[in-house]
Amino acid sequence: MPTLTEPKLIAGNANLPLATAIAKRMTMHRGIHTGLVDARVERFNDGEIFVEVFENVRGEDMFIIQPTSNPANDNLMELLIMADALRRSSAARITAVLPYFGYARQDRRTKARTPISAKLVANMLVGTGIERVLTMDLHAAQIQGFFDIPVDNLYASPVFALDIKTHFRDSMDDLMVVSPDVGGVARARELAKRINSPLAIVDKRREKAGEVAEMTVIGNVQGKICLIVDDMCDTAGTLCKAAEVLLENGAKEVHSYITHGVMSGPAVERVTNSVMKSLVITDTIQPSPAVRGAPNIRIVPTAPIFAQAILNIWNGTSVSSLFEDSTLNPIYESLYSAA
Repeated sequence: MPTLTEPKLIAGNANLPLATAIAKRMTMHRGIHTGLVDARVERFNDGEIFVEVFENVRGEDMFIIQPTSNPANDNLMELLIMADALRRSSAARITAVLPYFGYARQDRRTKARTPISAKLVANMLVGTGIERVLTMDLHAAQIQGFFDIPVDNLYASPVFALDIKTHFRDSMDDLMVVSPDVGGVARARELAKRINSPLAIVDKRREKAGEVAEMTVIGNVQGKICLIVDDMCDTAGTLCKAAEVLLENGAKEVHSYITHGVMSGPAVERVTNSVMKSLVITDTIQPSPAVRGAPNIRIVPTAPIFAQAILNIWNGTSVSSLFEDSTLNPIYESLYSAA
């Protein structure tokens, strides 16, 4: 049965445009105005973060929208301090909505005497009083096991499938989904299944961290429109190199679908000058002006799926139903009406 409390949203400074868009979408879905809780998140001169909530949240179902993207440490501390403020203000339940979960790449010990920072962050979130986490495309699905609270991990692949069916409707038979490494095969296979296309893999060998020595294409990409699929794009070096290798192996075109556009350092310049026809990312991380201005980068909105997921959590209904076309298509109908 639905709870009697209202879902209330509060946002930090990490991605206010996405938080505002989620609130507008929830208003559209419910027919009842949903806005962001009035609060201030400020810094003292020495960098300390201070949070003050100006509305009563006692007994309310609170959702904190805050990706822990760059600057990761500042945005993580904002999230923790907001959660503490809400807990001390007697909120009934606190859900952390992390469109992008920072530190996810540190999910295991790759060398001696190194941390598992993803587990540390999970402990910090739970210890602050957060009772549930909603995120998208974790770097590794098993990170959900680092939490002793429910974790809902949304997937971008259903939304990407809608985008692909719209933009490649006349060449669906020529598409081939490509995983840029062996570790991402499951993610690529999921998208390939949704658009009914074959799958190829780019196997890379590294001499040392950050440098790719050799790339080999597993699968026949001759004459295919290749769609590289991954969870994040940081400096874009590997991605651009993979696109070149695919073309060298006979691919007709190369496009990329990446969930989290970290886009640090020379990433935008590399993508702009690369052989890729397009790079499609979501807005889980607030795009910089350079990203928005890049001619071959497109941004897919995630507010519709996050808004519905928040409502489903509040109502106590299925979140996994959003992975089905019959449920997701109406949510994105205005964007992909021809899909």
